[in-house]
Amino acid sequence: MTELVAPQLVVNSRMIYFGWLPADPEAVAALVPDGLTPAPNRQVFMNQYVVDDEGQTSGFGAYSLTYIGPDLFGADAPDGVTPGRWWSHYFNSSPVVRAYATARGVPATVGTTTIEVRGRRLVATTEADGVPVIRSTARVGRTGDAVNRGQLRYLTRVDGRFVGGNYPFVAEPVDPFEVESLEFLEPDHPVYALRPAEPLQVVWGFYSPRSSFAYPGGESVLD
Repeated sequence: MTELVAPQLVVNSRMIYFGWLPADPEAVAALVPDGLTPAPNRQVFMNQYVVDDEGQTSGFGAYSLTYIGPDLFGADAPDGVTPGRWWSHYFNSSPVVRAYATARGVPATVGTTTIEVRGRRLVATTEADGVPVIRSTARVGRTGDAVNRGQLRYLTRVDGRFVGGNYPFVAEPVDPFEVESLEFLEPDHPVYALRPAEPLQVVWGFYSPRSSFAYPGGESVLD
């Protein structure tokens, strides 16, 4: 098999991606390493997505993934508005993708994600080592003419140095979209530190049945 090199392309994944305010802001801040700064409101991001067929990727094959972590301050994406992000947990179903991500400083572990849409109700469930740990429930509509596009920035640490990667994306969001509930199902699992405040306060988000991106994009070592 040809060695996978950056970047890798993924097209038309099914993706629910949103952010919220946490129940325990200091626990979220503690997940950010020294040298980086959490967002002032300690908001958390999470992306749950499924790539159904190997033909949707340039080399990864089919897989599912949930990644989650704290937003950062002072490390914005190229648009100067969207915060940079730190992966604290990364549950991936593919050993190929896990190896690729791990080599780039991502904390990749074994996990699966399912997204089921029945009528206007979406349920996304994340499992870690076969145990359900996160469940998102949302009300979703249909795609229209809107397109989300741009670049996101994720930071990792490789050989003791922080690396920033720009990840271009194009997504067709549905309308309406509303997160109705977000459940963290295992209090003993470390990801429970990122659970939402009550009542749930979603600060941004979308669901797209056709979301495409490169993985990763331009990478640079931070000073």
